[in-house]
Amino acid sequence: MAEDVEFRPPDMSYPALFLRFLRFGVLAFGGPVAQIAMVRRELVEQERWISGARFNRLLAVMQALPGPEAHELCVHLGIHARGRLGGLLAGLGFMLPGFALMLLAAWAYFRFDVDRGLAGAALIGAQAAVVALIVRAAHRIGAHVLIDRGLWTIGVAAGAATLLGAPFWIILPAGAAIHALVRTGRRGAAALLLVVSAVMVVIWFFAQQPATTAATAGAPPPGEGSWPLLFVSGLKAGLLTFGGAYTAIPFLRQDLVGRGWLGDGTFLDGVAVSNILPAPLIMFATFSGYAVGGLPGAVAITAGVFLPAFAFSMIFYDRLEAVVSEPRIRAALDGVAAAVVGLIAATAISLAAGLTGSPHPPASVMIAGAALAALYLTKNRYAPPVLLLLAGLAGLGVALV
Repeated sequence: MAEDVEFRPPDMSYPALFLRFLRFGVLAFGGPVAQIAMVRRELVEQERWISGARFNRLLAVMQALPGPEAHELCVHLGIHARGRLGGLLAGLGFMLPGFALMLLAAWAYFRFDVDRGLAGAALIGAQAAVVALIVRAAHRIGAHVLIDRGLWTIGVAAGAATLLGAPFWIILPAGAAIHALVRTGRRGAAALLLVVSAVMVVIWFFAQQPATTAATAGAPPPGEGSWPLLFVSGLKAGLLTFGGAYTAIPFLRQDLVGRGWLGDGTFLDGVAVSNILPAPLIMFATFSGYAVGGLPGAVAITAGVFLPAFAFSMIFYDRLEAVVSEPRIRAALDGVAAAVVGLIAATAISLAAGLTGSPHPPASVMIAGAALAALYLTKNRYAPPVLLLLAGLAGLGVALV
């Protein structure tokens, strides 16, 4: 009770609350770590909306849940200030600047054929650096998630299954159930489920060989009519994104590139742009949605991605900490997170192998290697956009030589 008296948001109108978080969205440079630090500095340390200890607990909860944690924190703090409508306004304020900028960037990309000529050469260099970013993200997220032998087993098995073409709806539920069984002492049942899951993956692999185009069966051609499937793809990514926006890459790539709607180059260009703009990194989904379905596609996929981030806080506001702390739920979430790490690693391997198909394979491999080394040598929050710009210049230099 004393904490409620000492720490509480100031009285403000709904428009003022929206503008407060809109400012955070406009200044959202440097990725989620920088965005969370900005919110903490202003709302916790300076304005004392909540205590530092409670903010830390909330952050731990948001990191355990799927979705962009910086956005989820803003929704939660908006509810704390003005109820659920306040949470909706806070979340919209935080995400709208990045959404608008990404729409503008996607429009310019396709309106002016930025992927051609010298600009295209620069983007090829940036794509190599994006592969390095994904590799580094897989390692960084894995270091936090794969903390024991069981989780390592799930992560490695999930990565191998993904490389064999197994769909996420086999991999992720298996990871959740296996880890929950292990944590409750039922190791025999967990081992049996692991074997059954492996058999399912092998059967899936061989069943897919005669029909390599099955992924596109029943899918509408790219265009504005594809927005319902784009919404579902975004919703899938929003529900299964653990530990940062990079964990959404395997799901969106499987849906969009796997259907033949996008090439890996265009998909990676969207990831590159999202690393440069002041926006949540997950906004690369908006770029992909625009590429496939124009403005309706961009709106649909973005709505799908952010819907869970709004829903978790707005529906479970009073019970979030208790729900995530429940041992069986936490164990299942940890298992899903470990499997997602495997998916990211498999995606990174696939994309890295794809560098050999670039116009200048040796140069692309060298750019990716240099970018990866730089990412390990520096922890500066502005390293990703700077490296992407340098990689773009390197790609341009290779084309001019």
